[in-house]
Amino acid sequence: MAKKDKSELKIKAIENGTVIDHITATKSLHILKVLGLPDCKTQNVTVAMNVSSSEIGRKDILKIENRELDHRELNQVALIAPQATINIIRNFEPVKKDKIRLPDKITSILKCTNPKCITNYENEPITPKFNVIEKYPPVVRCHYCEKLIKTEEIEKQFE
Repeated sequence: MAKKDKSELKIKAIENGTVIDHITATKSLHILKVLGLPDCKTQNVTVAMNVSSSEIGRKDILKIENRELDHRELNQVALIAPQATINIIRNFEPVKKDKIRLPDKITSILKCTNPKCITNYENEPITPKFNVIEKYPPVVRCHYCEKLIKTEEIEKQFE
């Protein structure tokens, strides 16, 4: 009988769902919060935090059973963990694997941090829109007031 490697990471495989890998270490809880996970008592979510990675040093991993993320959710993940990879799992096999991509424009995910921006007036129902200036680390500019919002300010909105 072969001796098991004790340094091996053991996380149960999922039959169907989404695996988010290469999340910046300690950011997985922010992703869970913005995605509203787990969303019910039967939703299985596996979280591995601050694990060793040969590619990025330390990372988090999320396994979300029986759920594939939509475009809006992927954009939220991209703002928090721009180096993440998304794996779609069906019948225990990965059917799609992609690096997450931040789009050139973002709508209604963030709020403008400029209190005088038209999007922050209560009597003006205007959806916040942002142009992505830098993809890594993320930096965006408000479409209306042109306020630049840097990575630190973006992350605070997801805490």
